[in-house]
Amino acid sequence: MDIWQDSLIKREMQALTTRSKIAVNKKMTFMERIYIPAILGGMAITLRHFFKKKVTIQYPEQQREFAPIYRGHHVLKRDENGAERCTACGLCAVACPAEAITMVAAERKKGEEALYREEKYAEIYEINMLRCIFCGLCEEACPKEAIFLTDEMVLTDYARAGFVHGKDKLVEPMDKDKRIDVSKRQTKEVAEFKKHPEYAHNQVYTKSLKA
Repeated sequence: MDIWQDSLIKREMQALTTRSKIAVNKKMTFMERIYIPAILGGMAITLRHFFKKKVTIQYPEQQREFAPIYRGHHVLKRDENGAERCTACGLCAVACPAEAITMVAAERKKGEEALYREEKYAEIYEINMLRCIFCGLCEEACPKEAIFLTDEMVLTDYARAGFVHGKDKLVEPMDKDKRIDVSKRQTKEVAEFKKHPEYAHNQVYTKSLKA
């Protein structure tokens, strides 16, 4: 190996950064070896925190107040007559960045007008809670105000299959007293828009109910 090749190899073996630090094998003192000062220092820190105000709470007896913008478990809303608002248009699934929403559309049959608001409805509607990032884009994309994120937490489970929530866990109850209030999730513009019954979006299907 000539001198030129030797100098080239040495340059390649130089450190790639100037922030390298030389390790020093410093011998521990007698006090450091018995660990008593370190233990006493740790106990002193523990005692200082022991007399401070506690930051923990006794859950579930005590619960912290959620922020108004908190996004939790989803809900599929019903209209004033109890019919499902969802028309299975698929816009929520398209808007979902995590691809957590899947659905199967079906046509409403005669006599089901009280169950489904539109002629098309979601026969199957599922959300994979393990994939969902709770961004809220699904409720922004929905043209029928059918899906909202509530302030309820998603419950844990022991199996992955339990986190795939279907309509049995998403659709709100038929009883008006048990409906989920989502007024906090609606903007002032939407609230003002809903005050106009002449708009087709705000009209509910009542023909079959009167018959």
